[in-house]
Amino acid sequence: MLRMSRKSLIPPSPAEGDFAAGGDGPPLSADDPIALFSEWFEAAKSKEPNDPNGMALATVDADGLPDVRMVLLKDFGADGFTFFTNLESAKGREIAANPKAALLFHWKSLRRQVRIRGAVERVSDAEADEYFATRARGSQIGAWASDQSRPMAGAHDLEKRVAKFTLKFGVKAPPRPPHWSGFRLVPQEIEFWRDRPFRLHERLLFVRAGKDWTTSRLFP
Repeated sequence: MLRMSRKSLIPPSPAEGDFAAGGDGPPLSADDPIALFSEWFEAAKSKEPNDPNGMALATVDADGLPDVRMVLLKDFGADGFTFFTNLESAKGREIAANPKAALLFHWKSLRRQVRIRGAVERVSDAEADEYFATRARGSQIGAWASDQSRPMAGAHDLEKRVAKFTLKFGVKAPPRPPHWSGFRLVPQEIEFWRDRPFRLHERLLFVRAGKDWTTSRLFP
């Protein structure tokens, strides 16, 4: 039986030739972090093979223990970054108890990442209804069927509940469940990170100052 050492499971540090392929560019510079995020997001949509809008969402539970999971960005702008979820899920309960969170976008193909921190607020019912109506019917049924983050009694419980709600709604369009809505993270800080050779990475930090932003560069 072949046994692998722990070291063999970890990719080696890049060699000098590996950095040459990454290229370089002018120093990061921007006045508006939302505009810069939009530029990077468009690049990610053309480069990332799957879910360029995938982001890690970090919250904390009642004991202050951090919790993180991947969710999908559904909208963004000057007012914040929006995602949707079951309000009774772990993240929904944690946000309700402590409405602050952090987001991380990591675009491996671009060698870039964006970190965002700030307060979280609920979207309006009208906004949640509008987005829910655009979802595939199977996803709408799934929002009714899943008691997200809570224990299942058996392996087929979810399938049974999907069948139950499929029968309940018949040919009608399922309405948005009362326990399903969206959140918007209003950024207080946005940090852009770009890979450069030999760990000489760039970090550009934006911090909200009223209606404006202050900027600073950080050591990598």
